[in-house]
Amino acid sequence: MNVKSDIRPSVPVPNDLSAFWMPFTANRAFKRAPRMVAGAKDMHYFSADGRKLIDAVAGMWCTNAGHGRETIAAAIGKSAATLDYAPPFQFGHPQAFELASRIAELAPDEMNHVFFCNSGSEAVDTALKIALAYHQIHKEGTRTRLIGRERGYHGVGFGGISVGGMINNRKAFGTLLTGVDHLPATYDRDKQAFSKGEPEYGAHFADELERIVTLHGASTIAAVIVEPMAGSTGVIPAPKGYLKRLREITQKHGILLIFDEVITGYGRLGFAFAAERYGVTPDMITFAKGITNGAVPMGGVIVRDKVHDDFMTGPEHVVELFHGYTYSAHPLACAAGLATLDIYRDEKLFERARAMEPKFAEAVMSLRKEPNVADIRTVGLTAGIDLAPNAGGVGKRGYEALAASFHDHDIMLRTAGDTLVLTPPLIISEDQIGEIVEKTAKTIRAVA
Repeated sequence: MNVKSDIRPSVPVPNDLSAFWMPFTANRAFKRAPRMVAGAKDMHYFSADGRKLIDAVAGMWCTNAGHGRETIAAAIGKSAATLDYAPPFQFGHPQAFELASRIAELAPDEMNHVFFCNSGSEAVDTALKIALAYHQIHKEGTRTRLIGRERGYHGVGFGGISVGGMINNRKAFGTLLTGVDHLPATYDRDKQAFSKGEPEYGAHFADELERIVTLHGASTIAAVIVEPMAGSTGVIPAPKGYLKRLREITQKHGILLIFDEVITGYGRLGFAFAAERYGVTPDMITFAKGITNGAVPMGGVIVRDKVHDDFMTGPEHVVELFHGYTYSAHPLACAAGLATLDIYRDEKLFERARAMEPKFAEAVMSLRKEPNVADIRTVGLTAGIDLAPNAGGVGKRGYEALAASFHDHDIMLRTAGDTLVLTPPLIISEDQIGEIVEKTAKTIRAVA
């Protein structure tokens, strides 16, 4: 599955790094000691100075099929040469409809409609707008309240950070959207520490939605949005029974349920979507990242038939939803998406991830003996390793680990504060799991 490659580019680093204001990055620290990548193939990145680094994070939860897939590159090139752009408003192109059908085939039953955008952030804002508009067409205009969850991440649009629950993503940007409330996070270290898969404890956290309904009134609430696994905050899997309980409560009160599957979609938890793993059908699923293997930006919302069909009323010549993006269903992104879905199908990568999950969990749990490891959580091919803060304050040990892993141990990790996150491509072998764990252990020791 992994084609061996000796591609090790060595490229000059620009003398001036000041012009690029990097996102979600400590810019001054980075520019003093840059972590530059210049190439990628299969399970590895190549640094600008030619070192080979194992990719323990699938880029940024994106490259589920590994890097440098030739069929995806060829599909993008062919599309660029034949149809570089097509307007998505009032016009269409065949691959957009083909890709939507392929995605709908992977989605739960009764979810057969796809609205395309360009990122997870746009997908979330799209889903929130659909929810609000849905209640408007049902003459329930009082349903404007949106419910997120503490420690949730839903992108960086104003809608996404409003329903999101990560304080650093919110505190600099004012009051955000009004009429937003939050469920509690589902993590309790005292009762869930070192869990493999879904923790036994915590389904009752969903019952807090009943309290919020009592507080505000069901007639004011449009939608609840949650991640089946809270990834960006440091990997918090949903407790057993939690998502089913949320579905029961939302249905009881006429509230739409949105699963943010930007991270969990396309195999990360061993299924096309986490909704399948948990046997819960929401009203909408947001996706991005893995749909194109990260090769071209794309996102979207999968919409339940009932929600979609209720928009399809009134005169046929009138726009049903006044929303969209210039690059919705971009031809290059659609080409990449179709080629990516072919790889997932032909190489059975979702099934592979499911089979590898217990081996990955067992290997990662061996890190609990390393210094300063406070907790480890695993689900699918994903793990969060909490390190105790050091004297530099919260996040300092995590930053030191990020730098040490890249510069000294030839591995690319992700960090969320003092949590190390492992989320490798689904093509990973057992030997490569061992390599990632070994290099992660060396990194943890280096910052002890």
